[in-house]
Amino acid sequence: MIRFNELRLLVTIAMLLCIATGIYAQHDPQADPHFAKADSMASLYPKHSLNDLKGLSGKLTRPLSSDTEKFRAIYRWVCNNIENDYSFYTKNKKKREKLKHNKEELDAWNESFGPRVFRKLLSDHKTVCTGYAYVVRELARHADIPCEIVNGYGRTAHTNIGGDGIPNHSWNAVELDGLWYLCDATWSSGIIDPGEHKFIKQYSNSYFLPAPSAFGRNHYPLDTAWLLTEQKATLQEFLNAPLIYREALDHQVMPVYPDHFNVDAKKGQPITFRFKSPYVVKKAQLQLVRGSRVSTTMREVYHHDTGLYAVDYVFPYKGTYVLHILMGRDYVFTYTVKVTK
Repeated sequence: MIRFNELRLLVTIAMLLCIATGIYAQHDPQADPHFAKADSMASLYPKHSLNDLKGLSGKLTRPLSSDTEKFRAIYRWVCNNIENDYSFYTKNKKKREKLKHNKEELDAWNESFGPRVFRKLLSDHKTVCTGYAYVVRELARHADIPCEIVNGYGRTAHTNIGGDGIPNHSWNAVELDGLWYLCDATWSSGIIDPGEHKFIKQYSNSYFLPAPSAFGRNHYPLDTAWLLTEQKATLQEFLNAPLIYREALDHQVMPVYPDHFNVDAKKGQPITFRFKSPYVVKKAQLQLVRGSRVSTTMREVYHHDTGLYAVDYVFPYKGTYVLHILMGRDYVFTYTVKVTK
């Protein structure tokens, strides 16, 4: 049974974190050919009671042989059966932003919010990120798979863009075959649509055990040991970097230059955007938003002398633009560009 007092503690971002080992994650667990069986197991127990996590864990994992398969079944079950509660998400987000400079009141809010999250999770299978991370951890531990909750900064189009940042998110680290990986069941399970004011269930593999360097582009832990990388970005570097989306992980493309979200450019002079990809990229679509005007252009991608892929653009007018870079129909990176004479 879920432990009430523990979940209350987990809801507060300031919880104590376990220290990560010095072992770094490998990069291709998604290539495991046996995930079809694990995903099939994950589909067998819809809305199973959360009062018996040990029993659920056994049902999901006993028929599977490897820890990676077992964890995959656990992860997919959580993503399939737990929903991100939109009203809780927005209420908690607004309150934390309002109280971010008042630790005493923020701690009090987290303490009062915890029991509501707990009740909603048990009764309706709805929660916020901490609830997702808790269920993943408990199911994994019942399967004798080491798993931890990681708290920190989640970066989206609506939060943690520049500024001082605010701890607002929780995810998991899991040890498989002696190596640590990162995953985020909340963001894998679907998306929050602010326009429709609802959560849209839409599973994505993007945040299931990706390369730590990619995962860290929009996740920054309070304990930087959980970055699982040799080189660790600072919090300010994280907050001011280009904004990336989960589709960037799907396409395995990462921005390299400019290395910051806010870019300065001169009218009539080309600016080059460089990125890395393990695959051949021939074209990219640029979408430019300036005030109420939106325009798109397809651009040729070429190999830059740095060995990276690159795309050029000349801004014909001064002003401030939001520049989205797309691969196919998918948004992958976003910058803001201030164009002067």
